[in-house]
Amino acid sequence: MTPAQFVTRIKRQEIEPAYLFLGGEDYERKRCRDVLITTLLTPEEREAGITQYDLNDNSLAQVVDDARSVSLFAPSRVILVANAEAALPRGKAEEDTAGDTAGEDADLLSRYLKDPSPGVVLLFDVRRFELEGEDKRRLERIRKFYSAIADAVELRRFSMDDARAEAQALTKSSRVTIEPEALDLLVEALGVDVARIAVEIEKLSLFAAGRVISVDEISALVPDARSTTVFAMVGALGRRDRVRGLELLDTLCREGEYLPLALAFLSTQFRLALASKEAGLRNPRQIQGHFARSGVPMWGSRADQVFQTVSKFSKEQLERALESIFEADRDLRSPRPDDRTVMERFVLKLTA
Repeated sequence: MTPAQFVTRIKRQEIEPAYLFLGGEDYERKRCRDVLITTLLTPEEREAGITQYDLNDNSLAQVVDDARSVSLFAPSRVILVANAEAALPRGKAEEDTAGDTAGEDADLLSRYLKDPSPGVVLLFDVRRFELEGEDKRRLERIRKFYSAIADAVELRRFSMDDARAEAQALTKSSRVTIEPEALDLLVEALGVDVARIAVEIEKLSLFAAGRVISVDEISALVPDARSTTVFAMVGALGRRDRVRGLELLDTLCREGEYLPLALAFLSTQFRLALASKEAGLRNPRQIQGHFARSGVPMWGSRADQVFQTVSKFSKEQLERALESIFEADRDLRSPRPDDRTVMERFVLKLTA
């Protein structure tokens, strides 16, 4: 079940006695949990109606016993159970070999769900493991252990495009206007973490007071967005803007930024530009479509940056630029008098 399906069913009052949340996406997790709580409990009922357990500290039997008990103070109850994977037999949640995860606790939960307490909802939460990659098999064993729970909600990480779309929706609901390039940088600087993006957009809405938020303000106000200075320098050098490139280099040096990071981003920019040049792509839309078909998603603003680089450099200059990036990266990692000297020489050579 997707988070959207879960929210729809809860709002329709189609509420099951137990749910299993799987995955590491905290933004959707909070949204689903909040919808469940606000639907079942009035504000006055929440203090007595919400109980929290952590299976690292409590047993599943304790949770089930609590669910069976009758509360004199809350007609409806939500029992939140964190680290639900800890209920599995020791080692079964993490080992790589499959095995039988059935046990007394799983049978106890299964018997309870055949005759659950009215008005009580159990929410078992597994946020330690992701739905893809090496964690997939571990989650399958957790699903098997909790097979008595009919509804499992899969909390997958947002893709770049989905995160930006959600960020755009959040700006509208918060009534804050952010420049498209600034919004792209906000999403990328915060690692496509929509939970953090939502917090920062809320803070920006208080700061903006009706103004449009620019790239510079994102860089100054958002934690971890100092790396946006790196992206800005990449953009300036991609346009062969020597003055702006040196100004941004000065900012990076004063802030103690790890300069090889800037070279890594710049290398990606020029590789994309060289591939676009060789493919004969003539505008940002063609660039975006070409890389999307190749399995490399790209925002429109990034395609614009790549196109600017394609326009400013010939094929031979792009190849020499990649060689210069390699040389600068090598010099930064070798004994040398000063990182700034290496980078200034690189910027002057690249924008000559």
